Amino acid sequence: MTEQLGIRKIIHIDMDAFFASVEQRDHPELRGKPVAVGGSAARGVVAAASYEARKFGVRSAMPSVIAKRRCPDLIFVKHRFHVYREVSQQIRAIFRSHSDLVEPLSLDEAYIDVTQDKQGIGNATRVAEMIRAEIKKQTNLTASAGVSYNKFIAKIASDQNKPDGICVIKPHQGADFVAQLPVRRFFGVGPKTAERMAKLNIHTGADLRAQSEAFLREHFGKSAGYLFRASRGVDHREVKPNRIRKSVGGERTYGDDLVSDQDLENAMEKIIDIVWNSIENSGARGRTVTLKAKYADFRQITRSKSLERNVKDKAEFAEMGRELLAGIMPVENGVRLLGLTLANLEGVEEAERTAAAHDEKADQSAFDF
Repeated sequence: MTEQLGIRKIIHIDMDAFFASVEQRDHPELRGKPVAVGGSAARGVVAAASYEARKFGVRSAMPSVIAKRRCPDLIFVKHRFHVYREVSQQIRAIFRSHSDLVEPLSLDEAYIDVTQDKQGIGNATRVAEMIRAEIKKQTNLTASAGVSYNKFIAKIASDQNKPDGICVIKPHQGADFVAQLPVRRFFGVGPKTAERMAKLNIHTGADLRAQSEAFLREHFGKSAGYLFRASRGVDHREVKPNRIRKSVGGERTYGDDLVSDQDLENAMEKIIDIVWNSIENSGARGRTVTLKAKYADFRQITRSKSLERNVKDKAEFAEMGRELLAGIMPVENGVRLLGLTLANLEGVEEAERTAAAHDEKADQSAFDF
C-alpha cells in the first residue's frame, strides 16, 4: 500500500555540535565548558561551538574575536579533521546497516531513506532510535533525528529537539507543521529575503501558503516553486546515495589584509592552482567561475562570469579568475579572504530535475511511522 502511495520514510540525522563534542569526548577536562573549534588569533574563525558556548551566542563561522567578546571564558581548540572523518565513517557505516539509500550532506549529517529498511523493521521512528542508540554506543556521541515523509521536513524536524532528541512528523501532520514555522526556518530564506517577506506581511509558513505561485514568482523569482510546494509540506526529492556536486572551489583567509594589487594578484595565482587541482581530481566540468572576496570590515562580495560552454582548461579558468579579480581592484580597505569556485557543473540540472506536480489525494494518515 505504501509503495502505491509513493510515500517515503526519510530520516535526517544530525550530530550534536559534532566537532566540539568530539573534542569534549576526547579531552575530559573540556566537558561542561564553553568550547570553540578553530583559531583563537585575530584572524581566526569558529568552526564549531559546544552547547555551553552557544548559550553565549557563539556560533560557527563567527570571527574568533567576536566569539571571545561574547564568551570571555571560551576555550579554543585546534581542529582535528582526520579524527572527525574517522568518526564520520563509523556513523555512515551505521546508516548503511539500515539502508543503501544514504545521502551525506557533510561529515556530521545525512538523509537516510528507510522506506524499505534492510533489517525489515518497518517503522521509521524505531529505526531512527536504533541508529541514535548505535551511534551513542560506538562513538559515545549524541545525534538528533528528524523523521518524516520528505527531506525538507525531516531536516527541519532534526533541529526541533536538539540536542540528543528526535522529532517525528507524520504525513498527515506535515502541512500544519510547516504552517507554524517562521519563514527563516525555510532553507534558502536568509535575513534579506526574510526582511522582504516581512514587508509583504509574510512571517510564517501559513502566510507563504496563502500566496499564489504567481505572486511568489513576482517577488521571489526562481524560488517561487520551491516556496509554494514547501509551504504545503511537499518535497518530491529523492535521497540520492551518489549526491551530485554543485560546485568545486576553495578559499584562503590571510593573516594580514591584502591591499596592493600585486599582493592580490599573487594570492589569486595560488588559489587558481589549489582550485584547479581540486577540479581535476573531481573530474568536474562547469561553465561559471565565481570570485568571493571578504574585506577587512567583513563585508563580502561575489562576482561571476559564465560561458555558454564548459571552461576548457586551467588557462581559461585562470584568465576568468584574473578578470574577476581585476574588476574589484583597487581595494580601499584591504581583503582578508579570497576564493574561486567553478559552478554550473555538467549533469547537475538533469540530476536535480524533479516532478513539479504530484497527486496528494491518498489518505496518508495510516502510513506506519
